[in-house]
Amino acid sequence: MRGAVIHAPGDIRFETLDDPKLLKPTDAIIRTAVTCVCGSDLWPYRGAEPTQHAHPMGHEYVGFVEEVGSEVTTVKPGQFVVGSFATSDNTCANCRNGFQSNCLNREFMSTCQADYVRIPNAQGTLVATDGTPDENYWPGLLAVSDVMGTGWWAADAAEVKPGSTAVVVGDGAVGLCAVIAAKEMGAERIIAMSRHEPRQKLALEFGATDIVTERGEEGVARVKELTGGIGADSVLECVGTAQAMQQALHSARPGGNVGFVGVPHEVAVDGQELFFSHVGLRGGPAPVRRYLPDLIDRVLTGSIDPGKVFDLTLPLDQVAEGYKAMDERRAIKTILKP
Repeated sequence: MRGAVIHAPGDIRFETLDDPKLLKPTDAIIRTAVTCVCGSDLWPYRGAEPTQHAHPMGHEYVGFVEEVGSEVTTVKPGQFVVGSFATSDNTCANCRNGFQSNCLNREFMSTCQADYVRIPNAQGTLVATDGTPDENYWPGLLAVSDVMGTGWWAADAAEVKPGSTAVVVGDGAVGLCAVIAAKEMGAERIIAMSRHEPRQKLALEFGATDIVTERGEEGVARVKELTGGIGADSVLECVGTAQAMQQALHSARPGGNVGFVGVPHEVAVDGQELFFSHVGLRGGPAPVRRYLPDLIDRVLTGSIDPGKVFDLTLPLDQVAEGYKAMDERRAIKTILKP
């Protein structure tokens, strides 16, 4: 088969790879319908995470089941399936508590920008749709496998409630999906922090009521101005930088909550400052599997359309251009078609 391999920062190659095989009776093999480049893939691409050796890339996927292990009974060959970037057995104590991304048998997906993918823990990870959805729905379902599920987790962790005010820090695909989530959870006011006009337009289409272009403490001051000097009930941090975290914490009102889902890089939280702020902080890898049935239904019924975050479509063999376009902010998110 063919797939994307990173060799060094800025060096993505499309190469011939070994076909995946069932390694455990809990595995499945899927044929990729569509895959994509994630904002978090840009960390190693930009050199912010080390690349010690060449390795495959990609953790977002939807596709058709090709083969299943002997212990997999929830899906069967031929079905169209959606999964999570973090696999889970969906039976351990952590899974039963709703944190499948912290499953005791968790494995993170990392080979999905390819023609075929091995899915560990397939029994608890994959959710089959009722028949094969029309291809128009594939981008939205692909978004559900990570960025929509992650945006939903940001809103859930920040305890967005009907009638509340929410701030979204970050205008990438996760941040834009977080706007959708805040809207679906009933937020009355959604303040999206963005300096890029195409992303601002999409945020407004998704349900944002206000746009703040300032960053850092200037951004915080603008949020305070919009909220009567108090701050927001919920802040959804969708970036992962130190500045974004500080901006999020300082934008929340006393008694408010921050949900942080951006993978932290050089982020440090001052315990004493957090203590006296009365701001709640929760985050981590999104438990996408918890939300999959609901989000799949929302996509297929047309109540949400997170597939709109994909503004560049390329054949899989042009994956390197997909990375470059996102790195240069010429694209929000690149969808790849095998």
